[in-house]
Amino acid sequence: MPFVVTYPLQAFLIRKKKWHRHVHSINRFWSSSALRMFLAPVKVEWHLPFNPKRQYIFTPNHSSYLDIPLLLHTIPGFLNFVGKSALCKVPLWGPIYEQLYISVDRRSAISSAKSYIQSQRSLAEGRNLVIFPEGTIPETAGEELLKFKDGPFKLAIEKQLPVVPVTMPYNHKFLPDVGGLKVRWHPLKIVLHEPIETTGMTLQDLPLLKEKVYQIIQSEITKHNKTYVNGYSDYKENSTLSKAGV
Repeated sequence: MPFVVTYPLQAFLIRKKKWHRHVHSINRFWSSSALRMFLAPVKVEWHLPFNPKRQYIFTPNHSSYLDIPLLLHTIPGFLNFVGKSALCKVPLWGPIYEQLYISVDRRSAISSAKSYIQSQRSLAEGRNLVIFPEGTIPETAGEELLKFKDGPFKLAIEKQLPVVPVTMPYNHKFLPDVGGLKVRWHPLKIVLHEPIETTGMTLQDLPLLKEKVYQIIQSEITKHNKTYVNGYSDYKENSTLSKAGV
């Protein structure tokens, strides 16, 4: 509902690139509003000393269509997302996504190369970048990550920008990617880990960087699976929600 209410304004502002920052702000607004309407507590853990004057490449796990709204809700600034081309076919939202963010068909080498160039251009414009290194939502979402793609790590090394691993351990429980569009109430959480600096790295360091980010996110997911089995103990131990929570 928040998206539909704000859609006419988005459709108007998306026509000019100089207004795209405002469309992104509207996306942040409707994302936060929708999360509040779900009445689900959102816990945010910042291990990142966020500096608005620096640029970052955020690499979150991918487990649900709720991922982008939760990232919009949490990470400040004018972000750019690299998402699958199928998002551009979503009614109403698709045309806005196609103009505001970056789409990629990973089955096409041409599309992948084009998205990489667009990502470089976006960084040159000063926007932070969010790239799902798995490339898609896996069948094992919330349990085991897919093998990571090279793209975000190659970009980070080439531009000497820090990589920020991001873990969203419960999105797949709230809005699963299987079984149709079914919302199942569950507390939500997002963890923004300490940035990994790439200063001085070369492309020879790419496999080690990719593996380090993989292990950070996978360890966090595994930890929260155990917490979930024990009855949401993570929320019982700390009932105070973050400033970005609901």
